[in-house]
Amino acid sequence: MTKDNRSQVRRVLLITLLLNLLVMGLKAVVGVITGSLSLQADALHSVTDSANNVLGLVASHFSSPTPDRRHPYGHQKYEGVAALGIAAFLAIACFEILQGAIEKIWHGGDPVNISGEQLWILLIVLGINIFVAFYERKIGKEVDSPILIADAYHTMSDIWVTIMVLLGLIGIWQGQQFNLPQLQWLDVIFAFPVAILVFYSGWQVVRSNLPWLVDEMAIAPEKIYEIVMTVPGVINCHDIASRGIVGRQLFLEMHLIVEAKDVENSHRITEEVEKTLKEKFDPIRILIHVEPPNYESSNISFGSDNNNKSKTNL
Repeated sequence: MTKDNRSQVRRVLLITLLLNLLVMGLKAVVGVITGSLSLQADALHSVTDSANNVLGLVASHFSSPTPDRRHPYGHQKYEGVAALGIAAFLAIACFEILQGAIEKIWHGGDPVNISGEQLWILLIVLGINIFVAFYERKIGKEVDSPILIADAYHTMSDIWVTIMVLLGLIGIWQGQQFNLPQLQWLDVIFAFPVAILVFYSGWQVVRSNLPWLVDEMAIAPEKIYEIVMTVPGVINCHDIASRGIVGRQLFLEMHLIVEAKDVENSHRITEEVEKTLKEKFDPIRILIHVEPPNYESSNISFGSDNNNKSKTNL
């Protein structure tokens, strides 16, 4: 049975939302005061962190694993959809960063003025980001929550963004101390790797969630075949299909040829097959179509051999 961990997910999202709002506010205030484009872009990135938390809270509310009449397979794909929403936010942040950097190159802008105290504030912000990322990833793995893990990836990208921005601002601060105005360009230069890191984070989120949403194979049919064939009374199995995420929510279906001529013995064999598979892959829902001993098929999965046709020996 799939566990409902939504209360834990919501608690983590609420905590990280408050912390992200604090981070966003500090970055935005310091960014406006100093006139730093890279820091303002970083604040924009933190806006997406808060938006992702809100999105995650909404998705968590609707992502119950318990089936109902309208959703007989549960509602957990809402979390996968929300994770793709995070990727969309990351893409928007990436575009905004690049657009601001290019405009400053072509049209120029006011110089950045940064103080040592403001740099210390940003170091505190970095510490908060590190805590949020590791906290979300730890709980996300414990409760198998795609939305928490995806948001942790996003926050990890925010850590690297903040580090990049800090390096640039420290260089500008040193330029102010030693009268080197050329170092003002560090603000624009560091904006470009920030955008690349933001884009990469979005790609990681898409890559980890898209297979689940498009019902990509979850377990190799050959592996299922090997396990099922160890059960006494099984002659063969074919047309094996699986989808979902191992350890979170799996759906499996197959055609099973059993050595039994009555319903009672056929049922006993299929129950043993289900028990064996659940021991390895639970939570899992299994659908088995039982066929008589004289049925033949060489198709382990759909598309394994389209030229081989199932047939019944009469």
